[in-house]
Formats: sequence, structure tokens, C-alpha cells
Amino acid sequence: MLSRRTLLTGSLALVFTPAISALAQQFAQGQAEWSQNYEAVSRTRVQRISTPMLSPEALAATEQMIEYYRAIAARGGWQPVQGVQGLRVGAKSPAVMALRQRLIVTGDLDPAAGQSPIYDSYVEAGVRRFQARHGISSTGTMTAATIAAMNVPVDIRIRQLEINVERLRAQMRGLGNKYVVANIPAALVETVENGVVHTRHAAGVGKVDRQSPLLDSKVVEVNFNPFWTVPASIIKKDLIPKMQKEPSYLTDNKIRIFKGDQELSPSQVNWFSDEATRYRFRQDPGGELNSMGFVRINIPNQHGVYMHDTPSKGIFGDDFRFVSSGCIRVQNVRDYIEWLLKDTPGWTREQIDATFKSGERIDARLAQAVPIRWVYITAWATPDGLVQFRDDIYGKDGLGAAIPVASVEPTEPDAEMFLQN
Repeated sequence: MLSRRTLLTGSLALVFTPAISALAQQFAQGQAEWSQNYEAVSRTRVQRISTPMLSPEALAATEQMIEYYRAIAARGGWQPVQGVQGLRVGAKSPAVMALRQRLIVTGDLDPAAGQSPIYDSYVEAGVRRFQARHGISSTGTMTAATIAAMNVPVDIRIRQLEINVERLRAQMRGLGNKYVVANIPAALVETVENGVVHTRHAAGVGKVDRQSPLLDSKVVEVNFNPFWTVPASIIKKDLIPKMQKEPSYLTDNKIRIFKGDQELSPSQVNWFSDEATRYRFRQDPGGELNSMGFVRINIPNQHGVYMHDTPSKGIFGDDFRFVSSGCIRVQNVRDYIEWLLKDTPGWTREQIDATFKSGERIDARLAQAVPIRWVYITAWATPDGLVQFRDDIYGKDGLGAAIPVASVEPTEPDAEMFLQN
């Protein structure tokens, strides 16, 4: 299994010495590097634009990108990059010259950057741009995930674009002026109004063996400080094994057991049998502990899934966010529900924040239900000529092992909160 979680840190230090000439030399070198880096980054930076993923503009751009990639294929495509694992700014290797060519072919690096074997700031900026287009943390360092994405052949990328043009065309119909889109392979949520993206949110979506479903529904209600009722599948797969190892787990996490209206003690249950599957398990409200965090977003559907906050905010910094049991966790959830409730009287941002803080169980019914779609889009483009690719995590593109994914095995329960839904 290939982990795609990366960490980027940086520092800036000014060192003063008695030698004025040495100081001047350091300053000049620093200025030159700063200038080079600024120019490199400004040429290759991925700008956040307001065009929705499901829009006529994105569809047209994706169709044009198919032709662009076909032209790349006609010129011979690109060669796999090798010997670049771990390379970063300052490294020197003959492999950097091949890396430059790979970045130039797909427009991630200006051909004027030259053919130096030095991994300079131009190469770093090009790698960052490539990483941003593929849902990989933009560290500018050649990680294994970056190399795997670079080495997907051009004909596979063309087929991916062709498949997703049809998905875009089908999914953009009948959305109206205000809607939400959750793109599962990108683990990303967009709120859209009057043809413009209002907010974007990183998301945590279903694991490979507990997939988030495709759905077309409406957001009807926001539940503040909710209880969480443990789904039957989680009781069997996760809860019983957990209690066998940690008998205090339910008590520590404020999860109560009910037989009808009667509350049972964990000591009354035989955890080495299937007895627990006959009971109801409910976690008390509390955003710092409850698996749904401070809020649940209700979406009527046949799959019993919904969107929610989470106490495990760390997942949103990961590239690989296929971590739930089917529901979708939303980063910056207050911004999301503020947008959902803005046309519902009495729900200003101040009221929302106060309700979070109070811990009170309150349900807010939307004055006007908001359409929502959970979709599966692994390739799309925007009118500025930027094309995005994501791993075919659930294997729906039908291209087999041609596109590597971060993990194809069921993941272990979350370390921070294994009962996440």
C-alpha cells in the first residue's frame, strides 16, 4: 500500500556576520534565488477558479483537452521517468533532464526552463503544478505517488478523459441555480450558485470496501450536536472486535447500549458472540468526541448515508481521504452549513456558531431544499486550460491496473476514531 500523506515545512533565516562583503554576497545570492523562484512559481501556479466541475464550460474544456492529449500522443507521448524518487530543489542528476521533458510535454514547465540536470526552482514549481493537478500534496518533491501519476501512459489519460466527458454531460443536467456536488474520487465538495463555485471543501469519503454511493437527492435539514446511532455493519465489523480488545471503549467514547428503551451496561453483553448485533448503540452529542462532530447534514436516500463534521480534522491534510464507511465528512463544515442555511430565517453565522458552542440538540429545516449529487469524476478540465486527474479508486473507469491508486486494500479503522462513518 502506498501512503500519499506528505508533510511540507519551510523556514527562512537571515544570518548576520561581521564581514560586510560576505553579507553582501549572501544577500545577492538570496535575491537571485528569490527572483528565480518567484518567476518559476508565477508561471506555473495553479489558480483557483470559480468554474463548477459540472458546467457547460468544464464540459467544453474537457472535450478540448481530449484533442490536446491526442496531439501529444501523435507526437509520441511521454517517456516514463526513472531514478527521480526523493529528488528536490538543489539535487543534481541526469534524470532531472528527463523529468524536465516530462513536465514540458503536459505544459507543467515552460520549455524555456532549459535542460539543466539541476533540480532548480523551475523544476520544483513544475512538479508542484503537476501534483496539484493530480490531487497530490504540492510539496515540489518527487514522491512515489508523483512518479506513479507521471508514468501513466498518454493513451490511458485520453481514455480517462473520454469516459469522463460522458459522465460530465450526464451529470450536469437538471441541477438548477443552487446545488452541491461531491466528487468521490477527488474527495471534494463544491457548493454552486448562479453558475459560480461559492465554496470548496476537502472531504473524507468511503473506503474501497465501504464505498460512498452515487446519488441524486436534496439537503433538507441540518442537525446540530447530533446523537450518532452506530450502523449495524459497523457494530459487526468494528465495534465487537474493538470491545474484545478494549472493554472500556464504549464508556470512554460515551456510547450507550439500548435494548428497546432499556439501557444496558457493556458488562452485560457477551462480546465474544454476535449478541451485540441485536442491540442499538448510540453515541452522546459532543463535537470533540461524537463521530459526526458538531453537525450532520441530512440527505434522504436509500443508502442511509449523509454528510457530517468530524472530530478527526487531520484527515483533511491527507492526499488519500478514502476513510469512511460510506458517509462524507466535510472540512470547514461551518462555511458549508452557513451557505446551506443562508435563505433560512434565523440562521446567521453568529447563530450557527452559538449553537455549536451551546451543545444543544437543534434541527434546522432548510427553507428551500438544496439539490445535491454525489458523482464519480476522475478527469475534467477548466476553461483556463488546466486538466485534473484523480485515481480511479473504486475501479469504475474499467481500465484495470493501468492507473495506479494509493490503496486497493481495505484500510484499518481510523487510529483517532475508529467508529467514523
